[in-house]
Amino acid sequence: MEWRLFIDGSKESLKVVLLHNGNEKPSLPIAHAVNTKESYEIMEALLKLIKYNEFQWKICADLKVVGMLCGLQGGYTKNCCFLCLWDSRADSQHYIQKKWEARKRAVIGENNIKYKPLVNKENIILPPLHIKLGLVKNFIKALNKESPAFNYLIGLFPALSYAKIKEGVFAGPEIKTLLKDNKFTTLLSSKEAAAWKSFRLVVENFLGNNKAENYKTIVKNLLKNYKAMGVHMSLKIHFLDSHLDFFPENLGAVSDEHGERFHQQMKDIERRYHGFWDTAMMGDYIWFLIRESDNSFYKKQIRSQNYF
Repeated sequence: MEWRLFIDGSKESLKVVLLHNGNEKPSLPIAHAVNTKESYEIMEALLKLIKYNEFQWKICADLKVVGMLCGLQGGYTKNCCFLCLWDSRADSQHYIQKKWEARKRAVIGENNIKYKPLVNKENIILPPLHIKLGLVKNFIKALNKESPAFNYLIGLFPALSYAKIKEGVFAGPEIKTLLKDNKFTTLLSSKEAAAWKSFRLVVENFLGNNKAENYKTIVKNLLKNYKAMGVHMSLKIHFLDSHLDFFPENLGAVSDEHGERFHQQMKDIERRYHGFWDTAMMGDYIWFLIRESDNSFYKKQIRSQNYF
């Protein structure tokens, strides 16, 4: 299939867009709802409006939305994985038990199933960007808060509050800055440095366009080093630990990062319209896409000049 569906929400609106697999074509916004929160009822109505059952696009979204689409109960629950019955509270088994009982059926009231699933789990694409954010978040939370490395982060990101840095709440640009910063690595302890090096290798050789032949070994080393460092296993780490084969062949081609780019562009458009959000606003965004994808808008018009 040529397109994938991206769903994301903010405090102001809920956005749905089609992204081209391979990211060679501009995004196609198909739904925009203001003052609408992410909920199961909204997702159900949304999929009906866009005739999802007819097209059956692959879906890339954050794990909160994925859980809703799969009928899972929200919040910190015991069985929060849509693929298996992973016990999120069995800390003693994390990093040890790799295989968990697969979800064979969705029965409301059992194993944190609250609603009827809206999509087939085979149509879900695990979000590479959000997994990167989760890996960094858990790494930073495991850092010694009195260490030089943590204090260096405070100075490196002065615009972020101490609370955000402490909880590892970084966005994509902050992660890129941190990956390019060589000094940060020198301030880490041996276990922390090994874990950070493993993370960088996973980003470069798996969670992007480049998938190394030994990617399974690279991910395995990441998990080993995270365990040695004392990093708590989250749902995002669990996917790397138990469902590595569920990831697409080329994560860069179907990444949620391009959906987040659309999300930021729409925020700029919404800010420009100052709350007067209507079809004219979406038309303005479509015109922006046309200009962005048409090279003729960027070619300088050379006029012939006569000097005699």
